[in-house]
Amino acid sequence: MDKVAIDLHIHSVLSPCGEEEMTPNNIVNMALIKELDFIAVTDHNTAKNLPAVMAVAKELAKEMEKGICILPGIEVTTKEEAHILAYLPTLEAAMKLDQVIYDRLPDVMNEKELFGPQYIMDEDDNIIGEVDKLLISATNIGVDELWQIVHDMDGIIVPAHIDRKSYSLISSLGFIPLELDIKTCEISKKETFDNVLKNFRFFKDYKFIHGSDAHQLEDMAEREYFLELPDMQRQTLIHYLG
Repeated sequence: MDKVAIDLHIHSVLSPCGEEEMTPNNIVNMALIKELDFIAVTDHNTAKNLPAVMAVAKELAKEMEKGICILPGIEVTTKEEAHILAYLPTLEAAMKLDQVIYDRLPDVMNEKELFGPQYIMDEDDNIIGEVDKLLISATNIGVDELWQIVHDMDGIIVPAHIDRKSYSLISSLGFIPLELDIKTCEISKKETFDNVLKNFRFFKDYKFIHGSDAHQLEDMAEREYFLELPDMQRQTLIHYLG
């Protein structure tokens, strides 16, 4: 088993709340500096910066003995106002989910002077477009439907920051629906597993991961959160989480 350092909840500049320093190159290189093994860029309701992030990681891997593994992901806001991390096995699946989500967002346009820009970038950190709809809106996809959509794409969902008093599945529903067969939950960077288990006894049957929910480079996780995996394949990580 390998001890793998993870940060599976990072936002790029495409998220309106992400700082403009959160470019594909800056994220991947900061992950290298912090000696992370597996990262996921999980922008709000979109995957449109994943092609650039994964291209940067692939190019750097050619130049180094060891690169960064990227798990394709999206942080989806369900109609219950819950933030759910969707992880997919391939970029193609992530882009397919991206289109589904975009079509299910309300027609509320982003006011970048108020909420921030939503920049799409290429692998050289050039701005090649912007998303017009406000990405921090809630979709009209319920958590049960999201589970089925992602499951059909061979992916999994992980409820994000379940310890928070807002935008978590627990704050929205008060529980995790058992029929969704969720195996792993994320808790906030500063929270502890023991404290979560003390406050919510029904979590004893779940696995936990920490996520940085980084919106600026300095907030990305250090080499501090680990999983033990037999290899560095995306499908292995998805199988562990799901």
